Amino acid sequence: MLKAVGLTLAGTLVLGCAAAGWAYWHLNSNIKSVDINSALGDDRPAKPTPSASQEAPLPTEAVNILVLGSDSRSGKENQALGGGSSTGARSDTAMVVHIDAGRTTATVVSIPRDTLVTRPSCPLESGGSTSAAYGAMFNSAYSVGGPVCAVKTVESITDVRMDHYIEIDFSGFAKLVDALGGVTVTTDEDIDDDDSHLTLKAGTHHLNGKQALAFARTRHGIGDGSDLGRIGLQQKLVKALLEQISSTNLLTRPTKLYSVADAITGSLTTDTGLDSLTELMSLGESLKGLSSDEVKTVTMPVVTAPSDPNRVVAEEPAARELWESLR
Repeated sequence: MLKAVGLTLAGTLVLGCAAAGWAYWHLNSNIKSVDINSALGDDRPAKPTPSASQEAPLPTEAVNILVLGSDSRSGKENQALGGGSSTGARSDTAMVVHIDAGRTTATVVSIPRDTLVTRPSCPLESGGSTSAAYGAMFNSAYSVGGPVCAVKTVESITDVRMDHYIEIDFSGFAKLVDALGGVTVTTDEDIDDDDSHLTLKAGTHHLNGKQALAFARTRHGIGDGSDLGRIGLQQKLVKALLEQISSTNLLTRPTKLYSVADAITGSLTTDTGLDSLTELMSLGESLKGLSSDEVKTVTMPVVTAPSDPNRVVAEEPAARELWESLR
């Protein structure tokens, strides 16, 4: 489930203060990465040519980042939070984060995991490739081909190149929320979901890590029980996490700063363009002018799939127009 878009991005701002000596080595070694560019080669949407400008100390061009929350059950902590078997994983949450040129505004587009798509053939780390699949659930791309196939599938349905990839897992997300001292959210209706084990009355609540994870995973206890209701909760959580990071004053609290940085880096898998503290710090510092008020959250337009009332498909031309606006 969710593993926080804006929070992961804004949270990288804290890393610079912890980057000294052993702390730097430890945090840097926490980060896992996947070489997506090498795996996909040139068979992907073109990278926009940046406009000519004076060289800036920090990047200012527009950037697209695929942020996934994987429901991996690997490890005792993830199994305790997610249940299920210890093998396999799917992208429980998928968000395309588009940061505009200048990096003071952003759009976060959620892709429903139940969307039926054409899943392209994807290269496998072990050699060979997966078979293309038609009418496949979107989140199956990650389960059959990992981050590389998730990125390739998103690029194939959006025709938007993903400049970076960030993934966060169950236990890492819960630890991060706890390290921040919890997060405050408001729900417009009662929540009672036996699957996520979350019960909340309508109103404002301060959630710990385990509760926040349940909040982001809830679908059956709200609305019509579909993935679209869960996405609404996840988008609320993204905004709340950004606001919590802004209000926590981490830079004046070294102990909390380090615990947050450790939680972030320990739960991340990135592409090789973001797999060091230096690269994450550069990204985070470039976003200092981006406030939660300037982050717009939307969902890819979808309609009920003709072949299955429990699935959705992209609504055209609205979905195509949305992706075109992010190129």
